[in-house]
Amino acid sequence: MLLAPKAQAHISEERMPVQANPLIKTLALSPRRRRRLAPPARRPTASVRCSAAARSYSITLLPGDGIGPEVVAVAKDVLSLAGALEGVEFRFQEKLMGGAALDAYGVPLPAETLAAAQASDAVLLGAIGGYKWDNNEKHLKPETGLLQIRSGLGVFANLRPAAVLPQLVDASTLKKEVAEGVDIMVVRELTGGIYFGQPRGFGTNDKGEDIGFNTEVYSVSEIDRIARVAFEVARKRKGKLCSVDKANVLEASMLWRKRVTSLASEFPDIELSHMYVDNAAMQLIRNPKQFDTIVTNNIFGDILSDEASMLTGSIGMLPSASVGESGPGLFEPIHGSAPDIAGQDKANPLATILSAAMLLRYGLGEENAAKRVEAAVTETLNNGFRTGDIYSPGTTLVGCKRMGEEVLKTVESQSAVAVNSS
Repeated sequence: MLLAPKAQAHISEERMPVQANPLIKTLALSPRRRRRLAPPARRPTASVRCSAAARSYSITLLPGDGIGPEVVAVAKDVLSLAGALEGVEFRFQEKLMGGAALDAYGVPLPAETLAAAQASDAVLLGAIGGYKWDNNEKHLKPETGLLQIRSGLGVFANLRPAAVLPQLVDASTLKKEVAEGVDIMVVRELTGGIYFGQPRGFGTNDKGEDIGFNTEVYSVSEIDRIARVAFEVARKRKGKLCSVDKANVLEASMLWRKRVTSLASEFPDIELSHMYVDNAAMQLIRNPKQFDTIVTNNIFGDILSDEASMLTGSIGMLPSASVGESGPGLFEPIHGSAPDIAGQDKANPLATILSAAMLLRYGLGEENAAKRVEAAVTETLNNGFRTGDIYSPGTTLVGCKRMGEEVLKTVESQSAVAVNSS
């Protein structure tokens, strides 16, 4: 439901604190993709598992490296069950990417993997990278495969929610009164800026010294499309958008601010403000509740979204969605591959499970199934189950597999009426 229009867009440099929404609704209030994001009209749902699925989707799984295979396996099971309870069938295919692909094929993103991803309805990624490949040349690093698949899928908008769950507020490193109620969505431009700009490379200067150089460059069309996504995100939330740049120094940011400001007239119901990135980094720690929706470029978004994630107490809790104007979206937890705990059943699978919920909502338009998954995660935490990264005295310490089993039990026990009324 759209917010009631305001008389005009309000543009300011300073932001006043806003009241944050309850936690998991962060995902429910986010925007819908132009292609398939709008959920279908509410339909009657059965309280028993459907024997014949009315809808079928192809999902490409990219477990990747480190803890990736463990968390993806858990999320796959949750996705399958939640879908089955809503009359949805999934056809899964698993492909190699990152370090695993380097070991098998000598490249971080095999052509076969990209083709499979492009032909699917959605892509679920685990994590990539590890110490083993740290010294590889740039084109042979696992992270290069991540940049390549984002480009290959044409996903330019990365949505990263950071909400402090009531059950985990004490896990935040911030004081409770600062962290409680935080509910932020970072909209990051994903396929432009300094990570992709040309020229880039190595050379020598006039003193004969080695140099490395990169280019921060954005076109009007690149800025406009991510800004429109962000305005729509803000419209589904609280009608507040903060654009983060470095327009006092960088020409690319000057153009960024100019374009975002000009587009505000198309969204008169949205309150737009601007903030320099260094101030934004400070304000996220000082007073995070002043933010609702943030839009920013590739490199600033990379940094700020990771910072925002730690407001919640653990990077292992946060999902993300990367979407474009058409084609499959890419859904992944924001945590890394954590090779130090890989294979030890210590990983937190909840971020990947919640990424599967985003896949259901934003990738497939399966709103009821997404709600099932989100509600199951919340209930599992209410029941006191914790992996090591979010454990506190008085709760039950479990591993990755057990956490997945507890979420599955909760999904199975949910009634259709309860899900549809949420």
